[in-house]
Amino acid sequence: MSTAPHGHHGPVGRVEDARLTTGSGKYAADWSFPGQLYAHFVRTDRAHAEIISVDGAKALKHPGVKLVLTGADAVRAGYIKQMHTLTFAGKNGMQTRAPDRPVLAHGKVHFVGEALALVIANTAAAAQDAAELVEVKFRDLPPAIHPEEALAPGAPQLHEVAPGNLSLESEAGDAAAFEAALAKAAHVTRLKVEVTRVAPSPMEPRACTVAHAAADDSYTFHMCMQGVTTLRKHMSVYTGVSEDKLSFVARDIGGGFGQRTPAYPEYCALMLAAKATGKPVRWVSSRSEGFMTDTHGRANIIDGTLSLDSDGHFLGMRLNWVNDMGAYLGPASMGHIRNTTTCMTGVYRIPALYATYRVALTSTTPVSSYRGAGRPDIAYVVERLVDQAAVDLKLDPAEIRRRNFIPPQAFPYKTPTGSTYEYADLPGVLEKALKLADWKGYGKRRAQSGKKGKLRGIGISTVIENTGAGAAAKDDVEMVLDAAGNVTVHTQAKSQGHSHETTFAMIVSDALGIPLERVKIVQGALEKQHQLQGNHTGGSRSTVGAGSVCHLAAQKLIEHGRAAAALELGVEPSQVEYAKGVFHSKDVKRTLKLGDIAKSKPVSVAAEGKFGSTFPNGCHIAEVEIDPETGTTEIAAYYAVDDLGTVINHAVVEGQLHGGVAMGAGQILGEHIVYDRATGQLLTGSFMDYCMPRAGLVKDIKGEEHPTPSKVSPLGVKGVGESGCTGSLPALANAVMDALRPLGIKHLDMPLTSGKLWHAIHAARKGSH
Repeated sequence: MSTAPHGHHGPVGRVEDARLTTGSGKYAADWSFPGQLYAHFVRTDRAHAEIISVDGAKALKHPGVKLVLTGADAVRAGYIKQMHTLTFAGKNGMQTRAPDRPVLAHGKVHFVGEALALVIANTAAAAQDAAELVEVKFRDLPPAIHPEEALAPGAPQLHEVAPGNLSLESEAGDAAAFEAALAKAAHVTRLKVEVTRVAPSPMEPRACTVAHAAADDSYTFHMCMQGVTTLRKHMSVYTGVSEDKLSFVARDIGGGFGQRTPAYPEYCALMLAAKATGKPVRWVSSRSEGFMTDTHGRANIIDGTLSLDSDGHFLGMRLNWVNDMGAYLGPASMGHIRNTTTCMTGVYRIPALYATYRVALTSTTPVSSYRGAGRPDIAYVVERLVDQAAVDLKLDPAEIRRRNFIPPQAFPYKTPTGSTYEYADLPGVLEKALKLADWKGYGKRRAQSGKKGKLRGIGISTVIENTGAGAAAKDDVEMVLDAAGNVTVHTQAKSQGHSHETTFAMIVSDALGIPLERVKIVQGALEKQHQLQGNHTGGSRSTVGAGSVCHLAAQKLIEHGRAAAALELGVEPSQVEYAKGVFHSKDVKRTLKLGDIAKSKPVSVAAEGKFGSTFPNGCHIAEVEIDPETGTTEIAAYYAVDDLGTVINHAVVEGQLHGGVAMGAGQILGEHIVYDRATGQLLTGSFMDYCMPRAGLVKDIKGEEHPTPSKVSPLGVKGVGESGCTGSLPALANAVMDALRPLGIKHLDMPLTSGKLWHAIHAARKGSH
């Protein structure tokens, strides 16, 4: 990608890197406090059962044990209703059926790993040992693991409040318009796909230390999170403790991917323990606990129908979704429906759209937002359908896209499902990607692979997604200037590896014309938490929101400084000019440095902004080689052209894209959470069984930018964090299917593992003889 510098900077490395690469970072498990106690959770080993009894008497007698809490304590405290966001009316006015979720299970357990009891002791080892002594009696019940089976008649009933395990049924678009488009279609393409359940697996396991202050009945958390404001609201709703009594501390976060957004039951259970003992209580999750209990991602099954005219123009599309939410609805559950509806038309002009959603409850770990939160899912099904239509009509996959793009002159484009896309140059992005990937030369490369006994395939995806926006009323920023000319910026956005300290500082440095090292970004400071509003970091919103407000605050500081300098220089503010950290006037010889206006006391300015969604888009092209003797897939080439609006730091953007592409590749080629259908036991509960992408999976990505500045924010930026994942899922799947299609293999669902491909290839060869 281009490395052209932003503003007056030369290429800028990440400010954070010196700390993070030298072991000087501070993560959730690095906090320790005098007199702290240690927590260990007792977890159920069965997926669906009635709890007959939980007896902690023996555990309480174990040396060092201070407290044992059970579901009865959770119910007594009223910590039973986890917040959820499926709050809109469903089909025929249906209201969401959301089961209670006590922070420690009470009455029944609903997935393997659900917390039953909490043991508190003087040491982590004592707590873990004593947890083995907690006696639990169950009456086993049959589980419902697969979402379509859970919704089928006669399936085991999991929650009384959700008959048939159906939490919500909803719809979007116009059913009659789709049926009319279907009736006049010259061709209809049908494809059913699964976007498999995955474990987000951030590098840093979950950890949390909670302290209770009896004087004002408040709580302070040291933990991994994606931002204060969203988490605080979730915690308050769950526990009934008012938001002003909840404060959070986090310095460095080892990855988030949406999984760090919600208030987990464990955090609320720790509140009970901290209040009961009067001591800080610390819990650090193991990786195996993470696989079982950290929210999973994706888990959607989509049955798609695309109708076309005789020239290959799209007429209508229907998508019937089954959304597996696991055992309970969580605070970040809405994205699976909202975001898939927002971008249902993809980058195409499809006049008639209709979707149905059936939200299933199953005996599995709850599902929540994961990098893209529905955006990669909708991109996947639309792009797989489009590719299949190209195959059916014997059209070039690039050509069918070209024919159906929303044309540049149609922007801003109101979609049939009610979104408004901002401007995008979709044909320009496509042509740049085709040239970059040497699309026309693919035939020669395929022949060369064939000579080596390899199957080669090429896949393309052209995608768009909504980013930015957010639930907060506004994004606040406070900027403080000291006499030395240093600027400290307070924001509620919280990096989990996103380089806020670099990107936001560059925005302020550019606006003020001062060296980058004079700007310090402070995220979610304890003393500012209840003063500043702002969105948490998720949904690729932080630079659009908080970053834009950093720019506005800098402009405000200049205006404040111009007035102060005018008084000092004895001129009117209109006669004062500002550039590169210096105020001057043509009417006097004196100048003032920026820091001079803060000599008597620091100068503080506040700025705010509320910004809507931006719509980054791109074209990704992948080539793969498959060894038919082993089924192994190698990504032979990967190309990405993305419209991300104005780019602040090219290296940061490139890193975000590369990480997203690797994450998508991991899901397509290997990642998959698997449960035993009969027992609900997790079969992929460690990295020995769960295939995480390795560094060499995507060896090289050639990328270019094709920016169209956004009008949503004053910076012209669009979100970036999820783009790589949204584009790579369909591009790689399309490439693998292109390689296999000459053998007569029509469809395979992810993950496209070597074993799955080997069996498919050999079954196809056997059938051809």
